[in-house]
Amino acid sequence: MPEIIHVMAGAIADASGRILVGKRPDHVHQGGLWEFPGGKLEPGESPEAGLTRELAEELGIQVRASRPLIRVHHDYGDRHILLDVHRVEDYAGVPHGREGQPLDWLAPEEMDPAAFPAADRPIITALRLPPLMLITGEEPDRPDAFLARLGRALEAGARLVQLRAHQLSANDYAHLAQAAFDLCERKGSTLLLNRNPAEVANVARHGLHLNSRVLMGLSERPGRSNELVGASCHDPAQLAQAAELGLDYALLSPVKPTASHPETKPIGWETFAAWIDPVPLPVYALGGLTTDDLNDAFQHGAQGIAAIRGLWPQS
Repeated sequence: MPEIIHVMAGAIADASGRILVGKRPDHVHQGGLWEFPGGKLEPGESPEAGLTRELAEELGIQVRASRPLIRVHHDYGDRHILLDVHRVEDYAGVPHGREGQPLDWLAPEEMDPAAFPAADRPIITALRLPPLMLITGEEPDRPDAFLARLGRALEAGARLVQLRAHQLSANDYAHLAQAAFDLCERKGSTLLLNRNPAEVANVARHGLHLNSRVLMGLSERPGRSNELVGASCHDPAQLAQAAELGLDYALLSPVKPTASHPETKPIGWETFAAWIDPVPLPVYALGGLTTDDLNDAFQHGAQGIAAIRGLWPQS
């Protein structure tokens, strides 16, 4: 087995949300590609200390606050990389290439994954995704009331919406999805359809969300090449399947007890962290969570939280 090289990297944003990237020298491993600044963790060094040291050496800045974003294991054949990425939330100084490396500021949506090492590509997805996923709740069979609630959620800042309405017929779901899509388009939010992909092949959407049964029955990634596709997972095998299919994200549940499934034993934060660590995908925590749990989610490696009751506006 090749040695695991633990690398710390920082996602540093400017006031407009662009992320700082640097170009690797041509003569090194993965030379000529863009990367997120950072470097190898030294023996006995904590991740936070390693990140602070590397960014001071490489960019001349002093990190004041950061939080975990994503950990990516990647086997390049000749070496195994653990890329431990933190979002830098506060720093002092002006970043500059102290080692002569070219730097650039790029919006996550403008990043070309092919221009980055393979291990960096899940980081781009994580940077594009928000920390909260709203899963729609009550009253999909009362479209006017349902859409009014959705409108209030979008006004409050919801950027990623999963349309969950299993009780509706395919035709009623399609009509509701079109109306929800129109609302999301107006607010610049992303709508994911939680439905069998075959039923919504021609329904307006920004992406698909798969339940675990559909996920485990697939042999290739469904949907269009330019849309988000994710899945609900409840164990390591399902997470591994999501990664194998090349999905963009996953949900893992239940982290805490839920009113909807009181008989299901929650996995807790420690198990959540252990199960997602090998998975090269952003993973949302789900199950009995509210925005008060967001920091716990970050500290255990989650992209953020997904919720129905915790995020869906009350009538």
